[in-house]
Amino acid sequence: MITASIADFREAARRRLPRFLFEYMDGGSYGEVTLRKNSEDLANIALRQRVLRDVSAIDLSTTLFGMKQALPVALAPVGLAGLNARRGECQAVRAANAAGVPFTLSTVSACPLPEVAAASTKPFWFQLYMIRDREFMKDLLAQAVEAQCSALVFTVDMPVPGSRYRDYHTGLAGTGGLKGAAWRTAQAVMRPEWAWDVGVMGRPHHLGNVAPVLKGNTGIEDFFAWMRNNFDPSINWRDLDFIRSIWKGPLIIKGILDPEDAKEAVKIGADGLVVSNHGGRQLDGVLSSARALPPIADAVGDGLTVLADGGVRSGLDVVRLLALGAKGVLLGRAWSYALGAAGEAGVAKMLKLIEAEMRVAMALTGCTAIDQINRSILAE
Repeated sequence: MITASIADFREAARRRLPRFLFEYMDGGSYGEVTLRKNSEDLANIALRQRVLRDVSAIDLSTTLFGMKQALPVALAPVGLAGLNARRGECQAVRAANAAGVPFTLSTVSACPLPEVAAASTKPFWFQLYMIRDREFMKDLLAQAVEAQCSALVFTVDMPVPGSRYRDYHTGLAGTGGLKGAAWRTAQAVMRPEWAWDVGVMGRPHHLGNVAPVLKGNTGIEDFFAWMRNNFDPSINWRDLDFIRSIWKGPLIIKGILDPEDAKEAVKIGADGLVVSNHGGRQLDGVLSSARALPPIADAVGDGLTVLADGGVRSGLDVVRLLALGAKGVLLGRAWSYALGAAGEAGVAKMLKLIEAEMRVAMALTGCTAIDQINRSILAE
């Protein structure tokens, strides 16, 4: 099929991936109200069209955390995304390198840190959760340092996993043992292209970064059980001292929705934060990122670098979030859909679409550089 938009990549991924993988990527928590609001509220942001402004030379480059990049976007951490294509995170990081934007490797990626580092020609970001086993965290941080990761994205909105109904409906969660495995195998068999590319040729099948603590238990149900038992609900702001004692590079706190929490991130010396509701996958009914972003940007000012994610389905949406106060935008489902649809080539094409759409949006709002995008381009 023709892929001219992120919506097209979503449909192509739905056709190619086993149902349990697609629904895991596509779904949110509970009734998915926040999942829908992320896109709807962003789409309802009206821009102020300006004309005759000389937009013949548009520069989309920016600098985030001391590194210049071609676009004000990064590929967000997405758990299990590496199963969408053969050694998926390695394909995605190559596409990000070519486009001149950061890639963020999830703690729960299919490909381990050393494998992604070997596939990458540029520094990438690493995402980490607070895990009960602090020694394991120290080991992951040491690997991130060895891999020369340029920033650490520390996710704080997942002390416990959200309840995602779609995962129960597909047998990804709640159905363990042989029954669950048989159910998922049946879904995989119905997608022969994926079954060959990933199921057969994409081995080994395990979550590379957490494989050592799973101790040979490589089933998906083992992974979800490990998540439930090992994410640390006792986490508090003081625990960030533990991270800072090991990680000396830029620290980005992901999962901020409240201005008071944003101020706490400034106090502990974070370099950046991500206004995010985990893509609508944690607490349903919270604010969309588009609604949460402006008061947070106002609260922190220049105290740190504000990023945002959630509901981005076009380059136009990227411009909207920048106008609302973000300095950069993380793409999550967008690259995961593209990877599932067409691997590295899909991610590369998706980023080119984002760039092209941003150029149009900037031209028609009279902006020729990223730092010109602010609330002045929003319609009343």
